[in-house]
Amino acid sequence: MTGRPTDDQLRRRIAAGLGEVRVRSHGLTVDALDDAELLRQHSPLMSPLVWDLAHAGNYEEQWLIRAAQGQEAIRPDIDVLYDAFENPRARRVELPLLSPGEAQEYNARVRRRVLDHLDRAVFDSGAALLDGGFVYGMVIQHEHQHDETMLATHQLRRGDPVLREPAPPAPPPTGGQPAGTEAEEVRIPAGPFTMGVSDEPWAYDNERPAHVVRLPAYHIDTAAVTNARYLEFMADGGYDQARWWSPAGWEWRNRSGKRSPAFWRRDAGQWLRRRLGRVEPVPPDEPVQHVCFYEAEAYARWAGKRLPTEAEWEKAARHDPATGRSRLYPWGDAEPGEHHANLGQRLLRPTPAAAFPAGASPYGVRQLVGDVWEWTATDFAGYPGFRAFPYREYSEVFFGGGYKVLRGGSWASHPVSARASFRNWDLPIRRQIFAGFRCARDAEAA
Repeated sequence: MTGRPTDDQLRRRIAAGLGEVRVRSHGLTVDALDDAELLRQHSPLMSPLVWDLAHAGNYEEQWLIRAAQGQEAIRPDIDVLYDAFENPRARRVELPLLSPGEAQEYNARVRRRVLDHLDRAVFDSGAALLDGGFVYGMVIQHEHQHDETMLATHQLRRGDPVLREPAPPAPPPTGGQPAGTEAEEVRIPAGPFTMGVSDEPWAYDNERPAHVVRLPAYHIDTAAVTNARYLEFMADGGYDQARWWSPAGWEWRNRSGKRSPAFWRRDAGQWLRRRLGRVEPVPPDEPVQHVCFYEAEAYARWAGKRLPTEAEWEKAARHDPATGRSRLYPWGDAEPGEHHANLGQRLLRPTPAAAFPAGASPYGVRQLVGDVWEWTATDFAGYPGFRAFPYREYSEVFFGGGYKVLRGGSWASHPVSARASFRNWDLPIRRQIFAGFRCARDAEAA
C-alpha cells in the first residue's frame, strides 16, 4: 500500500483484507478437513492446523481489541495455549486446544468486536500502532503468513488431495522474445541504492529504516534455478562430492542422508514429486523448491557461482538505474496483479521459470516476487538504526540465531506482503518451506 489514503479508504481496505484472509484460512482448515485431521499433528515440524486457526484469532484479539482499542480481553485464559514462544511446534498437539468448532466460534466473536470498532477507528491520531492502519495490516499479514505455514503442513500431510487444483492460466506473453532465449544472467553495475523502507505504512520493523548500501558490480541470474538444472547437479554427483559443500552443509548431508529435494523420489527411471497429495513427474521448467540453504549453496558452487547476498537480491529487484530510486515492487509501485507474479495460492505450484515479463525489474530480472522463496547468503539481522516495533518477538529475538534470509515470496505468499523489501528467514536446514534460489557471481574487474 503506497501513499496516504483517507480513513474511509483504509477502513474499506482493512475490512476487505480481514474478510479475505479468514475465507482463505477456513479453506485450509474447516472447509478442507475433518476435526480429527485438524487436531492431528502431521509433522513435528508443524503445528496441528487447528492451532494455527485459533492462534490467528488470538493474535487478532490481542492486537486489534486489547492493544488498538484498549478493550477488555475476551479469552485471556487461552493466551498461553497460543503463545508461539511458550509452546514449541512439536508440543502443541499435547495442549488442551480449542476444537475446530470452538476455534471458529471464538474467531467469529473476536472479528465481530473488531469490525464494530473499525467504523470508529482514527488512523492519524498520533498513535504509532494506528498510523496508516499499521496494526490492522500487521494482523492481516500475520494470518496470511500462517496460511502459508498451513500450506506447508498440507504438503507434509499424508493422504489424498483435499485442496482444489486451479486450472493453469494461459501462458503469459514472452515480451518479444521466444521463450527460453532470455539472457541467463545480467550485470548489475557498481554503485549505491536505497535498501529497506521508511514510509511504507504496513512494512515490518525488520524492513526499516531505509538506508543507502553501496555494492560492487555483480552478475545475477535472470531466473530461479529450475528442476532441470538441479537434476544436472544431481546427475553429476553433486550430493556425493564434498568440494561443493560447506563444512556445515556436508555435515547436514551426511547426517540427513538426503540426496534430492524434499518430496522427490525416483521410480522406474523417472523422478516424481509429491505435491499436496498428488504424485506427478517433476516438471523440468519450474523453479526447484523444497531445497534447504545448504543444497542451494552446494549447487551454486557446482555451477561456478554463489548465492546472492540479501542486498544484491534487493538491488536487482528494486533499484531503478534511470531514476536512482528504489521501487516497492520490481515492476514499480503498482500493487501486484495476476500478470506480475504467481502469488496468493492462485496456483498450487510454481510457474515456469522466467515467466511474467510484466513483473521484471528494471535490470530485466524475472520472478523475483512469487513462485518460490529465494535463499540468500545473508544472516538475519537488523538494519542500521533498527528499532523493534511493536514487539521484540517478531524480528529481534531471531537476530544472531543462525537464520538465513529468504526473499521474494512464493506461490503461497499473499500479495499484501509481496513488497520487494519484505524479509523472511529460516534455519538453513529447513526444506518444508516453498523455497528455491537463484545464483549470482562477482563481476570481473574492469
